[in-house]
Amino acid sequence: MDAFRVMGLGRQVPDAGGLLTILEGIEFAIPQGQSVAIVGASGSGKSTLLGLLAGLDEPSSGKVLALDQDIFALDEDGRAHWRAQHVGFVFQAFLLLPHMTALENVMLPLELAGRRDARGVAREWLEKVGLAERASHYPRTLSGGEQQRVAIARAFACNPPLLLADEPTGSLDHATGERIIDLLFELNRQTGATLVLVTHDRSLAERCQRTISLHNGRLVQPAG
Repeated sequence: MDAFRVMGLGRQVPDAGGLLTILEGIEFAIPQGQSVAIVGASGSGKSTLLGLLAGLDEPSSGKVLALDQDIFALDEDGRAHWRAQHVGFVFQAFLLLPHMTALENVMLPLELAGRRDARGVAREWLEKVGLAERASHYPRTLSGGEQQRVAIARAFACNPPLLLADEPTGSLDHATGERIIDLLFELNRQTGATLVLVTHDRSLAERCQRTISLHNGRLVQPAG
């Protein structure tokens, strides 16, 4: 069973001239446990592809099998439930809830999954990312690197088999970004999750086992 199998995937959106093609004819498979970078120039469709892999957007054509589930055979609520069980996210903008402490942010997906041990598991993950002493701090009192570490702990907390990251170091300085990436890959190695990340950073892409390159919404090199 592959982590992802993408077949004939396309995405078009309306614009002033009719329809704008963002992705067209995308096909590839990602085995479970692999780390994959999606690269390409701005506007090449990288984030759109990641959103389709997560079922956050709907394609105009084609399908995505994720862990053998045809995710677009599910309705929106079904996809949300499926994501909660199988997918962890790390975003460039961190997307922590400002009115929640670091601990509460990490607890959130665990509580949504009905875990009674949410607080204990969240504390363990904050310790793994080196923020045990910052558990009671709110995002506004944390540095960018600390906020991203909280986001990583939140992404891994439910032990998802699929981890998706969109420019995870894009808002960080180089040194902080390097530390975040070291942490991301180390935790991913420990958990065995499939990691798919969007990045402009070639050095980050080179750390992945495989690269998928996009140009104007199409694959420009073999993805296998």
